Order: sequence, then C-alpha cells, then structure tokens
Amino acid sequence: MDLQGELIEHPYSVYERLRDTAPVCRITGTDGTPARLVTRYDDVREALADPRLSLDKANAAEGSYRGFSLPPALDANLLNMDAPDHTRIRKLVGRAFTPRRIGQLRTPIRATADRLLDALGPEGSADLVAAYAAPLPIIVICDLLGIPEDRRLDFRVWTDALVVPDPSRPRAAKEAVVAMLGFLADLVAHKRSQPADDLLSDLIAVRDGDGDRLSEDELLSLVFLILFAGYENTVQAIGNAVHALLQHPEHLALLRKEPSRIPAAVEELARFEGPALLAIRRFPTEDMTIAGVTVPAGETVLLSLSAANHDPARFPRPDTLDFDRDTAGHLALGHGIHYCLGAPLARAETEIALAALLERYPTLEAGGPAPQWRPSMRARGLKNLPVRYAAERLSG
Repeated sequence: MDLQGELIEHPYSVYERLRDTAPVCRITGTDGTPARLVTRYDDVREALADPRLSLDKANAAEGSYRGFSLPPALDANLLNMDAPDHTRIRKLVGRAFTPRRIGQLRTPIRATADRLLDALGPEGSADLVAAYAAPLPIIVICDLLGIPEDRRLDFRVWTDALVVPDPSRPRAAKEAVVAMLGFLADLVAHKRSQPADDLLSDLIAVRDGDGDRLSEDELLSLVFLILFAGYENTVQAIGNAVHALLQHPEHLALLRKEPSRIPAAVEELARFEGPALLAIRRFPTEDMTIAGVTVPAGETVLLSLSAANHDPARFPRPDTLDFDRDTAGHLALGHGIHYCLGAPLARAETEIALAALLERYPTLEAGGPAPQWRPSMRARGLKNLPVRYAAERLSG
C-alpha cells in the first residue's frame, strides 16, 4: 500500500483510517522497500519500549527499508544502536542535556530570540521559518557545540539536503553527507588541538580520556546526531507550534494573556502537531505479534508517533487543540530508552521562542499565501510560514 502522498498532505485522516481498519499496515518506504506501519497508541507505546525491536541495521532482513544510508563514521550513532552500546554512549553525553544545564542556557536562548526579532523590525511581513524558527535552533546548538559562525549556513544547507531530497539534484544528499563528514572531522581536529568551553571539547575529552571512552566514529556520529536532530526537530517544533496558534486565534490570545501557560501549551502543541511523524525504524530480532499481526524477524517496523498522539482511545477529541488537556504520556519525543536525548533543550527553545514572539508582536497573524508542508513521510514541518506582525496594535 503506497501512502506517501496521502501521509504528506493529510496525515491525520490517513492515520484515523488505519487505526480503525489496519493498525499494522504494510506500506512502501521512500526507497520502494516494504515496511510495517503501526498506528494505535497502546501498540506504539509498547513497541517503543520493547527490546525485541532493534535499531541496529545488522538485524534488518535483506530488502527491508533501512532509512538513511550514512558512511560508517556517521552511522555509529544512538539511532542505530541497542543496549549496551546505546546505554554507554547516552550516559556519556547525557550530562550535557540535564535540566540544570538547560536552565543555564535559557538566558542566552532568549537573548538569541530577541536578536532575531530585532532583525525583523517593529512591523512588517516575513517568512517566520526562514527568519526565526530555522536560525534560532542552529545558533543554539552551534553555540553549545562551539561551531564557528561562518560555517553555520553551510550546515543548514547540508541538513536541508538530507531532510528533503531534491529530485532534480539526485546526488545532493550524498554530497551533503561527504561535506558534513569532512567538516566535522576538521572541526574535531581543531578542537582537539585548541579545546574550548563547549560540548564538543567535552566530548573529545571523553573520547581521549581513560575509562569508558568513545571511539572516533562514535564521537563523529554523536556530534552529527546532536547537530542534525537538535536543528531539524526544533525548527519544525517551533514552526508547527506557531502555525497551529495562527489557526486557533483564541489559543493565541490566551497565551498572550497568560504566558505562564506556555510550557503546558508546548506539550499539547507537540502532541497536536509534533515534528516527528515516525520514530526511527526498528527491526524485530525474532518473529513477534503486534496488534494480532505476526511480523517476521528483520522486517522493518515504523511506529507512528503522530498517529498514536491522535488516537482517541488515549486522547479524547484528539484533533482539537486543548491547552487544558492532560498530555501526560504523549509520544512526540518518544518513549523508553530511546526517548529524545535533547528533549529538555527542545522544550526550552520552543517555550522561549513562543514567549518572545508573542510578547514582541501582539498583532501577529497569518499573511500571504498558505504555508507549504515539506514533502516528507517521516517528519512534519513547514517549508515556509508567511506572517504579518506589528509591535503595537494599530489604532483606527
């Protein structure tokens, strides 16, 4: 069953149909290979924590959908690992994303958001993705890692080539991977000779120190993952949140009036229109049954986070944006040992981005043509978000 086009344009109506009729559905992956798509909340949540569902590509059957193809130096990352390697590496880097560390970043994140809004000016129109939602996360993650400002635009171009391949440039994604690998290798060499007060220097110290260490490929792969996921997912989280608020002006007005509700609103916005349609692909290490369907060992399993978050069996009236909803247990950031490592940072950035934007522009509204969704079966994000704004309400 080929659902790619429908999933891009109307994902939630497709998910509703599948939850009711085929909760474990055979589909075709983006490369033409088969996979199983799981859509009910209880099944997805249980599968996310099931150790029989491996992320290691070595457990994939021949001909199964495997997702991104990366060189070995970038492929040794947490999205391709099971315990115990996953546990070891996550423990080594986890201290960079503790609530205390993220709390220390909130002031500089707000300062970055304010600078970007200063550049927009007191009133006008803009593409909010290009001018705000995209640059904010790349500045934050690059500052955290210690990446020079003059290379950040390059990284955005490379990431975009990987997220949404251009059919007119079939080699662009491969060229982006090669360029990114060379850049990261050079950056690690520079930081190794001239360490600084940043996360990359800390990771290199772990790589080169005694005791539980990272291999060189694990180091490069980890930096790649932090950059890639820290940028892509947060751009989409901010853009999707603002878009949802513009479509629900009463909710926008509520957050302007009661900004203390923004953290809870961010959780509901993540459930309602989260950036990840699918969790990373998994491969059963043995024949197993999901929702009464036998899935052979090695066959690709795709767990739909968005379908689960719109399952009325877990979230009544799921297609209604409700800031009073109990969002506990939503799966926008995953579940189990692979729960998003950067979740505290993503939450902080989205909360701060919304707070700064709503405080600055009390007349923010949709402007120009309708925004376009990126053509991806895996991620839910906007190509653009045209808006009109003013720092003060206009009289007359």
